[in-house]
Amino acid sequence: MNALEHQLDYPYTDTLPEPGHTLDVAPGVKWLRMPMPFALDHINLWLLRDEIDGQAGWTVVDCGIANDTIKAHWEQVFDTALEGLPVLRVLVTHCHPDHIGLAHWICEGGDKKRWNVRLWTTLGEYMSARVMSSGDSSNAGGEGAARHFGRHGLVDQQSQDLLRNRGGYYTNLVPALPAQYRRLRDADTVTIGGRAWRVVTGFGHSPEHCALFCEETRVLLSGDMVLPRISTNVSVFDVEPEGNPLGLYLNSLGRYETMPEDTLVLPAHGKPFRGVRTRIAQLRAHHDARLAEVMEACAASPRSAADIVPLMFKRQLDIHQTTFAMGEALAHLNLLWLAGKLKRSTGADGVIRFSA
Repeated sequence: MNALEHQLDYPYTDTLPEPGHTLDVAPGVKWLRMPMPFALDHINLWLLRDEIDGQAGWTVVDCGIANDTIKAHWEQVFDTALEGLPVLRVLVTHCHPDHIGLAHWICEGGDKKRWNVRLWTTLGEYMSARVMSSGDSSNAGGEGAARHFGRHGLVDQQSQDLLRNRGGYYTNLVPALPAQYRRLRDADTVTIGGRAWRVVTGFGHSPEHCALFCEETRVLLSGDMVLPRISTNVSVFDVEPEGNPLGLYLNSLGRYETMPEDTLVLPAHGKPFRGVRTRIAQLRAHHDARLAEVMEACAASPRSAADIVPLMFKRQLDIHQTTFAMGEALAHLNLLWLAGKLKRSTGADGVIRFSA
């Protein structure tokens, strides 16, 4: 546990649910933890006891990527953890594969087709998932990503080839999407198990991220917007190359700063914790420090996003991590550029560089 983590309260300490099993963490809320084949090796998913139109059952919050291992764990959960009750709806916080990948499969009741229920999410997340699942753009791979990151200095042939070969990244992890959905909007109230959960949208990490806050029990299902150990990835991808996602993200954090400090935060990665205001202050300080580093580097000499990556990420990165590191470096550069603190120019080599 690092120094910042010591400032937070982890009520379940090192207790984790085994894959395929659940752990009760709040009134009517069960915690699932599924493995993922990436450096970020897990995702937290949630089961909320529910009742819709007189039918008792469960709301699933987030789904995991589409692979056989996670499907098998879900099948075990369906058979052993639902108390003989069906899933009544699937609520997805955002469009990234680890959250929406199995939404279609779970909505249709898994391998045994136990039920057929609706996906609930925001318009921004549903439509973004539809676009990316069409194969036209996946942000993290394919020809568009290779051109985008090449313009920002990732020009070595090996990286370019690896990026081009990741064209099926999204569709491999999200092979299908429900053809219909129910729209959630900011400040909507969703009644789950007789309790009111307020929709809190956030921006920067994804187009219209949907977190859920229950004031009665002081529980926040934070998705990826507020994480305890790592900072949320905020990236500029090829679909919006002049975007300012970091500015959007920092503004969005204000929506969580008004929540009680003893709110139990149930994040998509890491462990449940209390200390939401403390964590947001840490995240703001983290980005302030990174912005200062980027500003100092660009004042010394013009820098591309590829030049900034080693300043922000001190470890060796694989191509999966490199795409997010490049996107994050560019997010910090774009914020400073759009604020008028940096200027950018394109060199004779076609690479965009930023200078003070």
